[in-house]
Amino acid sequence: MFEAPEIRERLRSLLVSRAYLEGDFLLSSGKRSSHYFDCKQVTLHPEGLALAAELLVMKLHEASIPAIGGLAIGADPIVAGVVAASMHLGYPVEGFIVRKQPKEHGTCSWIEGPVKPPARVAVVDDVVTSGGSLITAVERARSEGLEPVAAYALMDREEGGGEAIESRCGLALEPLFRYRELFER
Repeated sequence: MFEAPEIRERLRSLLVSRAYLEGDFLLSSGKRSSHYFDCKQVTLHPEGLALAAELLVMKLHEASIPAIGGLAIGADPIVAGVVAASMHLGYPVEGFIVRKQPKEHGTCSWIEGPVKPPARVAVVDDVVTSGGSLITAVERARSEGLEPVAAYALMDREEGGGEAIESRCGLALEPLFRYRELFER
């Protein structure tokens, strides 16, 4: 197993080389930006997902959080990767996915997965700009009886999302990387 500094450096390198784009982009927050992070280029890459999952399992273990989930689709590969990696790392974690719309059949729920109330959970997303996806995930998880106690992301664009999550949800955002960290050497 890697040491955390080696894992972080390799993941940083993948985020810069595979996910970072320059141009004119419309973000999901509705803002325009001259740069974009397509983190699915990393979370759907075998090494990228393995590295991110290992770092997140370490965080979950340190905080004694037994479950992780997030809003579809940005969180989907991350949640699956963390669940799979957690078994091999000796700290089994359950996962859940927050639907964008409630299921229209069967249970008609917002949450998919084995996590049951009143479980303490972490919420996760790939990229945070305004914080909207994580805020939605926290609100839906709470409405289903879960107790979100941590908010994680691979990347914080440092555009106010962390502050919005803290003010609306009472959770401090803990990104694996902040925008400025990616380009520091």
